Formats: sequence, structure tokens, C-alpha cells
Amino acid sequence: MSTATRARQSGIGPLLREWRERRRVSQLELALRADSSARHLSFVETGRSRPSEELVLRLAEHLDVPVRERNALLLAAGYAPRFAETPLDDPSMGALREGLDRLLHGYEPYPALVVDATYTVVAANRGIAMLMEGIPESLLTPPLNAMRLTLHPEGLAPRIRNLREWRGHLLAQMERQIALDRSEALRAVYDEVKAYPVADRDGGGDVGEGGEAVPYFALPMVIEHDGQVLSFVSSISTFNTPMDVTVAELAIETFLPADSATVKYLRSLAP
Repeated sequence: MSTATRARQSGIGPLLREWRERRRVSQLELALRADSSARHLSFVETGRSRPSEELVLRLAEHLDVPVRERNALLLAAGYAPRFAETPLDDPSMGALREGLDRLLHGYEPYPALVVDATYTVVAANRGIAMLMEGIPESLLTPPLNAMRLTLHPEGLAPRIRNLREWRGHLLAQMERQIALDRSEALRAVYDEVKAYPVADRDGGGDVGEGGEAVPYFALPMVIEHDGQVLSFVSSISTFNTPMDVTVAELAIETFLPADSATVKYLRSLAP
């Protein structure tokens, strides 16, 4: 069932209460934040009162409701969606695409990519292409999915030396998103990649040139490439105050070298 259909069938009250309870906010606290009253909010949740369009948007803002779901709340209250969902290849998105390309290329030789809400890859740089070398063509047929490429037994998984740790991190990340966003599409990706078999071999963390353990400031992805062990920590960025569903669901993931050996190796590959 689509978000729009679910919204129209359930009405604003149940949806609003569900988001409020998910965020663990009382009616009184939410009413104070949104410049309303607990009585009016109670009436909205029980269907005795219809909120204004402005109040729906204020409540959604204070509950940190995802942009796609804000449209659902508006529909449930009988209003038109406020936020467009513009395809990324639309001419109006030209400046955004150009900016993303500059960012990705500027980060080279280190890997970076852009994904949507289900981890479909919408852009990537040559650092990512380097990591993908040797992956079967069957996994590289568009649309590419970052989680599938990373955790599939024919993807990067056999090369990741701390696969169990990194896999646990990725699955936990997806679980948090599913709990917050209620995405059925993301749930399908999660169920798929969680079911992939995990090899018994797990090399654990990296070691320095002298054999000593390398201390990390964040959980790294330790991966082999052409006989070299590389270590990366990832950082994820999103857009502030997005006004479009497509933009709201984009995430830029950059992989920062976690040790000097990785920096030296990647720079040696740079043209």
C-alpha cells in the first residue's frame, strides 16, 4: 500500500499520534513546541478536530517527520502535498547534479558516493570504481545498490577483513532508518542483504607495518585491494532543510583513510 493511500485511509489523527509516540513526545510538550494547546492536539488525534495546513507542517517539523511523510500527513488532513518529488535527471536539478559531481571528484582519490533512501547509487567517483574492480557484471547492472554491493558474497564482502563488524554496523544503520521512516522499500533491501551468508573467515582489524595493532577513532571498513590492506571510516552528509522529497532522501557518503598506509596507497594510484 502506498504512503498516500495509507494516509487517506487512516486520517491525520492516527498518523500524528504514531509519529508523536515514536518520538516519545507527550501531547502537552508537542503542543507547546508547535504553539498550540494539548486540548486541540487531543481533538486532532481523536478525529474531533481538523488541523490547519500550517499546524500540520509545524507539528511535522517539531516531530522531525521525513519530508515524504510530511506529504502523507497533509494528505491525511485533506490538503495537497507541499513538497515536490523531482527526478534527479530533471533539468531543474542541473545545479544540484553539477554540485554533487564537483564534490565527488574533489574528494578523489578517496572513495565517495551519493545514494538515495534505499541505498541506490546515484553518483560515485573513481575511488569507488577502484574498490569495485573485479566484481561480477551481474552485480554492476544498474540500478546499483550500495548495501547489496558491499554485503553480497560475490561483492565486496569477501574482501572486507572485518566483515562481521562492518556488516553489523550497516544492518544496525538500516534498522534505525526503518524504525524512523517506515520504508517498505528499505525493509525489502534490509531483508535481502541480512539473508546473505557470512563466511567464517574474518580477519579483524588492521595492523601497522611493524605488526602492531592500529588504534582507530571510529569503526573502520578494512578491505583488501590488489594485495593491499586499506582502512576507511565513513561519514554521511545530508541536505539541510530540503524542500523536495528527492533531495531530502539523498545522502553523500565519503570514505576517509583511517591510516597513513591507505593515504599513501591511494595517492600512488592517482593520475
